[in-house]
Amino acid sequence: MVIAVASGKGGTGKTTVAVSLAIAAAEHSPLKPLLLDCDVEEPNSGLFLDIDYTYGRDTGVLVPEVDLDKCTYCGRCAEVCVWNSIAVAGEKVLVFRDLCHGCGSCGLVCPEDAISDFTHVTGRIEGGTDGSINFARGILNVGQAMPVPVITSLLNEYLTQSVDGTVIIDASPGTSCPVVEAVSRSDYVILVTEPTPFGLHDLKAAVDVVVSQLNIPAGVIINRDGIGNNEVEKYCQTANLPILAKIPMDRRIAEFLSEGIPLLTGLPEYREVFLDILAAVREEVMK
Repeated sequence: MVIAVASGKGGTGKTTVAVSLAIAAAEHSPLKPLLLDCDVEEPNSGLFLDIDYTYGRDTGVLVPEVDLDKCTYCGRCAEVCVWNSIAVAGEKVLVFRDLCHGCGSCGLVCPEDAISDFTHVTGRIEGGTDGSINFARGILNVGQAMPVPVITSLLNEYLTQSVDGTVIIDASPGTSCPVVEAVSRSDYVILVTEPTPFGLHDLKAAVDVVVSQLNIPAGVIINRDGIGNNEVEKYCQTANLPILAKIPMDRRIAEFLSEGIPLLTGLPEYREVFLDILAAVREEVMK
């Protein structure tokens, strides 16, 4: 069972929920859960776990390299590139590596077979365990603009192999391409929001992507319950979205998290809440 944890906006408590689900799954199952941090621009799930990293490799995008001895500067490569990552100007060929999506079209259409590929490193994948939870994360290199290839590499590395336990994916905030890539292979998506106008606005955007466009079943966790109004609850009822849990506004939670202490470690009374969430999601997935 693959569960993605996402949110329409940042700062709603998405990582708190993802780590808590992994801890709950680890404590009540003989199989180690796998937590994948796909928020590659700011991977912070591992900060709440004592991970012993035993694996790491660079990852990147295949970008074109032009053999100028073969090139006739016909411009076919530039014509086919929808990303404008290659340009031909007179007898010069310019390759903009940071724009390239690695589709390989330029090499396929080159009549002189003058284009080959090499890996432009844009990030890194690291994995390990804390003894009870298997963990892996993607890290986008500073200055790189495209997180999706790193997320894809991370998912390919860990989801193409046999995984017996529960998989928790900590996705990026928002509703753009990194989120779509992270949640696209999940069986269920938990959307974390807060009872404010901003929370409602961005929840609707996330529901549009996850439920309406990707057709993945989803449920909602309302974090910091009590700080706003009940408009989020009304929307969930109208949209037929189950509210999996409400986590109250509790200063103690913020204090523990600020010290790097997971929610279920600092406040073990929340264990049953997350066990109930896992049970509800499992029941929905098994339908």
